[in-house]
Order: sequence, then C-alpha cells, then structure tokens
Amino acid sequence: MAEASSIIRITTALIMNLKGDVLLVRKAGTTAFMQAGGKLDSGETPRQALARELKEELSLEVEPDIFDYLGSFSAPAANEPGWSVEAECFYLLCPNVDSPEAEIEEVLWVDPFSLPEIELAPLTRDYILPLARKRRQSCPAPH
Repeated sequence: MAEASSIIRITTALIMNLKGDVLLVRKAGTTAFMQAGGKLDSGETPRQALARELKEELSLEVEPDIFDYLGSFSAPAANEPGWSVEAECFYLLCPNVDSPEAEIEEVLWVDPFSLPEIELAPLTRDYILPLARKRRQSCPAPH
C-alpha cells in the first residue's frame, strides 16, 4: 500500500468521439499520453474539478452532472517517480476538441484497438483503454 504522502488524487475522463476513438493528451515537458483531467482544488467534487480541468486544458465547457461515473482506479503516476495516482474516472462523449490549452502540448484521437506507437501513462494503459475497448464493443460506433 502506498504511503498517504505518495498518492496524488485526481479526476479524469475517458473522452470518446462518435467514431469510438479516444482522446489522449500529453502535457508540456512530458512524454506519456494520458486522459485530460487533474487534481481537485479545495472544496471541489471530482465532477466539478473535471469540468474545470476540461475547460482549462481543452476549452471544453460542460456541466459537471453530464459525466458518467466509471470508477476509482489506482496506478503508478506517469510523471512523478515513486508516486501513485488515485483517479475518479468518468466518461464523456465529445464529437470534437478545439485545441490544447494550459499545460497540454498535444492532443490525439486514437482507436483503442489500434494504438499508434506512443508512450502511455499506466492509468491509461491498464484501466482507461480497456474500458474504452469494452464500451466500443458493447456500443459499436456508426460507420
């Protein structure tokens, strides 16, 4: 079990478009792609923090109650060696993302069954993409 001081609590989203592709982001100065999201500010619920983070990082304006809850997951932090993330994860169907903002340097839409050769954050690789594959198999995207 990780020590309390080595845990980063975050909120994040599996964002899929109408084709069933998954949105991944890469923060400036890092190499791993992951989901948009981030740390909760004092007094915020995970849904409120996610809505704020999506506005800051991707210029997406969404109401906190629109997210479908997927679960809580723990994985090694991608950019902080020795730390773990505990993530409250949500789902959002989003047809488009305008552009990366704030600390986001790159956004990518990927097919969860046919990933490009990129480095993935452990949370993304081990939890989010398997959820995306399962969701896509149960609700195939229109062609």
